[in-house]
Amino acid sequence: MTKKIIMALGLLCLSSVVSFAQNKRTVLSATIDGYKRDMVYFDCVQSPFIRQEFHANPGEEHVYAFDTDRLVAMIVNGRTTVLLMPGDSLHVDIQYQGKQVNELKFSGSKQAVADNELYAAVAAYRRSIRYKLQLLACVVVDVKPADRINDSKKLLDQTRQLVAQSKGKVAADVVNYVSAESEGLAYISFVEYPPMYEETRKLPIAQQGVGDYWKLMDGTKLRGDMASLSCPDYCSFLLLNMAYTKSKQAHEKGETYQRPDKIEDMFEQLAAFYDGACRDAVLYSIITNYIQGGKDIERIEPLIKQFKEKYCVDKRHAEIIDAIMQ
Repeated sequence: MTKKIIMALGLLCLSSVVSFAQNKRTVLSATIDGYKRDMVYFDCVQSPFIRQEFHANPGEEHVYAFDTDRLVAMIVNGRTTVLLMPGDSLHVDIQYQGKQVNELKFSGSKQAVADNELYAAVAAYRRSIRYKLQLLACVVVDVKPADRINDSKKLLDQTRQLVAQSKGKVAADVVNYVSAESEGLAYISFVEYPPMYEETRKLPIAQQGVGDYWKLMDGTKLRGDMASLSCPDYCSFLLLNMAYTKSKQAHEKGETYQRPDKIEDMFEQLAAFYDGACRDAVLYSIITNYIQGGKDIERIEPLIKQFKEKYCVDKRHAEIIDAIMQ
């Protein structure tokens, strides 16, 4: 009997430890030097419910504990992005030089540090090849389409190498998010930059040195996991991917695809083109972007109703839409 009691107590303690681990809060802390503004901001990319602000006292550690059941990307002061898994504890030392972040150092739980060292390494590589995040900025400084395509391929290759080097150290969701972000940036460049350059610089795609434009996306596979679909750059690519695919199909028939210019038409086409979690993510993206635009909000209400009733897979999306509609 005594052995049974001891065993039962042991199992109860183990259950309590597991429950505690599952309910452990996620903690982000930061020490910021050289920062000239009055407030420090922590903003979550995926949820408006996760955010905090602090008075910027030099040398002070800013600590924010919050609850999450999934990977989140947190932006510190609109410039520095870190990734956190549920239950992570991450501290980041940020050194500013003027308005730019000069140095980052991570400490905290072992995996959280490894996760963010991978993410920071990919970002450092982008900076090393001067890879601009906005295509309009590329047009302004006249980055040639062939150079942008080649740099995008380099980014994909380097990301794969860095991920391979981090194998076994980094959370699977972080691998997916980091990979999806690089793929989103690269694939957007493949499908959008040649026609954008043609329109602004008046140089036909055939003369841009990018090869066969309609083969640039050959062999790519779409992602459908939650971490990848929570990456804004990857969702932006998915929106453009529909137009690229439909344009390619029309091109093969000697026709021209006309992109929808109304939110209702865009919603309808995306709903028919994708399914499952991908459809949920792209429809959620266009709905929230439209709401944040702040014009003719009543137009989006029927689409929100349709989205909730027919297409919403991730119930968190419905909760966020309700919150920003208030």
